[in-house]
Amino acid sequence: MTKKHKQEEAEATTTEAAEVAAEVTAEAPPAETPAEPTLADQLAASRAEAQKNWDLYLRERADLENFRKRAQRDKEELGKFANEGILKELVPAVDSLERALDHARQDGAGGETLLKGVELTLAQFQKVLEKFGVVAIKSLGEPFDPARHEAMGQVESADQPANTVVQEYQKGYLLNDRLLRPALVMVAKAPVVAAEAGVSDSEE
Repeated sequence: MTKKHKQEEAEATTTEAAEVAAEVTAEAPPAETPAEPTLADQLAASRAEAQKNWDLYLRERADLENFRKRAQRDKEELGKFANEGILKELVPAVDSLERALDHARQDGAGGETLLKGVELTLAQFQKVLEKFGVVAIKSLGEPFDPARHEAMGQVESADQPANTVVQEYQKGYLLNDRLLRPALVMVAKAPVVAAEAGVSDSEE
């Protein structure tokens, strides 16, 4: 086979391959291009984004409102109890005046002038305390309350039920319904005889 003949065969093979490739390319379907979003899709996406932003706004607004309320409560609490230290110092002065009144009453008519003066002073002190929200705790005859009373001891009593306050050594005070100072008290307990009789009755 001559060189010229081989060259002609190679050219023929190349031509046939090119024709086959052209036919395959012509038969292959065109590549699909991504579809553009429709107007309805764009509107739905915009609405979803708007709803998300609205929910976020509502949460932020609620957090801000809660913070504002907490700050207001803290401010009111600070205003209520800002004078607590001063008022706590005034309370012992009231104790002293009350003791002076007790002694003056025991001395009889001789201390009448002193008695009136101390009574006026005590009334002024009590008015100042009430102005700032300080109120005395009622203890005598009341059930013992560990949140307001401090027991100094127990006393046998047939007149009062057990666990009742029967003596008050020092008044207790509340500041805007919060304990400023507990009352020092004595608490009733059942007489020993009555207690033993109760035990005997239960044994019988």
